[in-house]
Amino acid sequence: MKIEIWSDYVCPFCYIGKRRLESALEQFATPNEVLIEYKSFELNPQTSMYSGKSMHQILSEKHGMSLEQAKKAHAELEQQAAMMGLVYNIDQIKPTNTFDAHRLTQYAKSVGKDQELAEKLFYSYYTDAKLISDHDTLASIAESVGMNRDESIAVLHDSSKYASEVRSDEATAKQLGITGAPFFVIDRKYAISGAQPTEVFLKALKQASQEPFV
Repeated sequence: MKIEIWSDYVCPFCYIGKRRLESALEQFATPNEVLIEYKSFELNPQTSMYSGKSMHQILSEKHGMSLEQAKKAHAELEQQAAMMGLVYNIDQIKPTNTFDAHRLTQYAKSVGKDQELAEKLFYSYYTDAKLISDHDTLASIAESVGMNRDESIAVLHDSSKYASEVRSDEATAKQLGITGAPFFVIDRKYAISGAQPTEVFLKALKQASQEPFV
């Protein structure tokens, strides 16, 4: 079985959705029975590297709500994350562009480290509140999961490297009608949009397992 996941590191529901899928997989199958592939998806490709604005400010401006309303919404989001064992330090998070993080993930895929890197990037952004558009930060994150730091730096410093892979994933998403993240596709037959409850993932996994993968 193959599960393709279109997600973005600055999408708070993508990390939660990732954990819910993992929870379903623990109840469904052993890891070697399921192949997971991360696909690039930028929610806001025009975002600057870091404007200095908080997540509260951005949510407030985007939806025309007060700062207090935004903080309340984020407090509820932190509670959702906590239910999955995740720590979101939203007050400290640095919203930023994720194109380079996605390019690095594509490179990680080529050396068999994309699973580890994706997890560490989510953790670094939401829990450690690191700036995941900064090249030195990204290289350190890559190194922490066993990737070569110098090679990672070389990829990051050349904006053309793995850019086509990122764009290809995004083009495929468009062809499949994917307009938001997270989005999960199982064997190109079953689709799950959003960070659905673990039970929804488990049901889809069971249905997909009853059909041969073509």
